[in-house]
Amino acid sequence: MGRTRRTRRRERNRQPDSTLLKVPQPIMKAPIYELADAQAVEQIHNTALDLLEEIGIDFIDDKAVEILKAHGVKVGGETGYTAYFDRDMVMEYVAKAPSIYKQQARNSERNVMIGGRYACFAPVYGPPFVRDRDRGRREATLEDFTNFVKLVYQMPYLHSSGGTLMEPMDEPNHTRHLDMLYAHIKYSDKPFMGSVTSAANAQDSAEICKLLLGDRYAETACMTSLINVSSPRRYDDRMLGALMVYAREMQGMIISPFLISGAMGPVSVAGTAIQAHMEVLSGVAFAQMVQAGAPCIYGVFNASIDLKSGAPVFGSAEAAATTYVSGQMARHVGLPYRSAGNFASSKVADTQAAYESVMAMTPGILANANFVLHAAGWLEGGLASGYEKLVLDHEALAYHCRFMEGLDMSDNGLALDALREVAPGGHHLGTAHTMANYRTAFVRSDMFDYNSYEQWLEEGEVTAEQQANKKWKQMLKDYEAPALDPAIDEAIQAYMTKRKSEIEPEY
Repeated sequence: MGRTRRTRRRERNRQPDSTLLKVPQPIMKAPIYELADAQAVEQIHNTALDLLEEIGIDFIDDKAVEILKAHGVKVGGETGYTAYFDRDMVMEYVAKAPSIYKQQARNSERNVMIGGRYACFAPVYGPPFVRDRDRGRREATLEDFTNFVKLVYQMPYLHSSGGTLMEPMDEPNHTRHLDMLYAHIKYSDKPFMGSVTSAANAQDSAEICKLLLGDRYAETACMTSLINVSSPRRYDDRMLGALMVYAREMQGMIISPFLISGAMGPVSVAGTAIQAHMEVLSGVAFAQMVQAGAPCIYGVFNASIDLKSGAPVFGSAEAAATTYVSGQMARHVGLPYRSAGNFASSKVADTQAAYESVMAMTPGILANANFVLHAAGWLEGGLASGYEKLVLDHEALAYHCRFMEGLDMSDNGLALDALREVAPGGHHLGTAHTMANYRTAFVRSDMFDYNSYEQWLEEGEVTAEQQANKKWKQMLKDYEAPALDPAIDEAIQAYMTKRKSEIEPEY
């Protein structure tokens, strides 16, 4: 009987999903942490500009080289593709990128702001494998991909549906980008990310968005997509092809070095920050040469390498320091900032994963990251997307969002009536202030157990991972798709069918 009462009480106190879906996009009202002083920021900035003039950065694409040369950039070097940027030219073009922009969703209530003190959290991106507690680690499928879209749709602290939540390995490589885009559109109405694996795939993303949004497409960006630098100091033809498409289409781009310090970047924090600054500024400047005003995010993905084993290490102190400094560099040049994520080297959603994720995510919050990719679901150094990890990370995002609200100094926050009401040695459990605020005063997770050991034992010794396993299964049962105009749906599917018949497989 007691156990039944407790279960009913837990269900009664749980906040309804319909309410959770209305959680606003968080704004960082707490102080932003800055690790470097003003002199260090200037030194990193100026050194990066010096090196862009001296050693340059490779743009491995003939069309990109033509654009660079047309704008006065010297291109040559041993590879014939090394671009040497004049420092004043770089900053002239970087200044053309907006410091903040709106990304629209098909449901305008889901629109997000990128920049300023806003934060946009997006789920895991890119793994070829997926993991859940029941079936373990396996190759990801389109069904798994769709499941993740449905779950993220129901998660209010994830503001973007994301992009390549995982690679659906049961779909042909040359056309699967179409299936992934369709899943984001059909099963969610949140903003999403476009394909970046080729110029053609990026153009497909743009054309599908035009069918989805119609006249709204030209109003503001409807995609924010990831352009990875092949660090150190190299943009390849695939990423440049996608970048040029998205710049011409005025879509958002995360210009993001992929830096594993000790491998793709120096072992020192300052050295890594300098290289990242070089790579980002040159990419943003190039995007503005393609189309002035194209939205760009200053992106930094950073981890350290274990110099003994060669494995990447997530949640390291050095990566945290790089996150802080890179945030300062983004603000220094007036660009939105992408960083952090609930990263983990752990293979399962265990204690190691939790520690690593908190150590990686917290610096991003304190550094005022405006776009946080991999905010939920990342496992195994990015090789696996985890069902339980997705749920548990989302629970943690609620705590981060509450912290970001800063200190409440309103009359309700000061609680003067309660302070006057309670006598010395009394308690606040029954005060009018407590009763008025008890549902919202503290962030409380259904995934975490706050009861006594005896009660936990009686209820089956359920762990957080087991709770998360139950949660995602129930969420998929409860899922209801957002309405999509049948005519638009039909037009998108017709476009996909046509393109699938045209795209040649790569061998």
